[in-house]
Amino acid sequence: MEQFLGLLLGYAFGSIPFGLLLAKAGGKGDIRSIGSGNIGATNVLRTGSKKLAAATLLLDLAKGLMPVLIAKAVFDQSASAFGPVPLAALGAVLGHCFPVWLGFKGGKGVATNAGVSFGLAWPIGLAYALVWIAVAYLSRISSLAGMCAVIAAAIAAAALGYAAYVPALAIIAVLVLWLHRANIGRLVRGEEPKIGQGN
Repeated sequence: MEQFLGLLLGYAFGSIPFGLLLAKAGGKGDIRSIGSGNIGATNVLRTGSKKLAAATLLLDLAKGLMPVLIAKAVFDQSASAFGPVPLAALGAVLGHCFPVWLGFKGGKGVATNAGVSFGLAWPIGLAYALVWIAVAYLSRISSLAGMCAVIAAAIAAAALGYAAYVPALAIIAVLVLWLHRANIGRLVRGEEPKIGQGN
């Protein structure tokens, strides 16, 4: 029962479409009709509002962080790959990517997984952040940075002794890569836009 509640807790937080809500509140319309059509911070940035994009990023981080911290405080923390804590982490990313409120069409999970990583263990979150920053700085490509970061989180969990979190983070990494399959195609063709560009 705790496993189900952990998953549900994560999904409930993750499914809040902050990017869509902030863009509408800021007079930018429905961000699903521009750019990639996603509800994440990268697409909010395409509205031209750095403030709304930054707010979306922070809130998408928070909706990954909070359910994991709550699960840690409320549920059993035994070292189980399918315990309520890693399932809350997985649920948060699933909620962001497939929110029931938007017909299961959401974002790609990068920022939410950053929050999840910090919630599970700060060294995992630090590895996530450092890899994202390094790849983004060198490539100026947000999608590439995000994909490298989610892979880094799973590797860091394995390398730093957080074995119970590896399965959830690995599943998340596979999901994020799959959701970025169009981006991967553009990267291969040299057509992926850089940070700040229109599409």
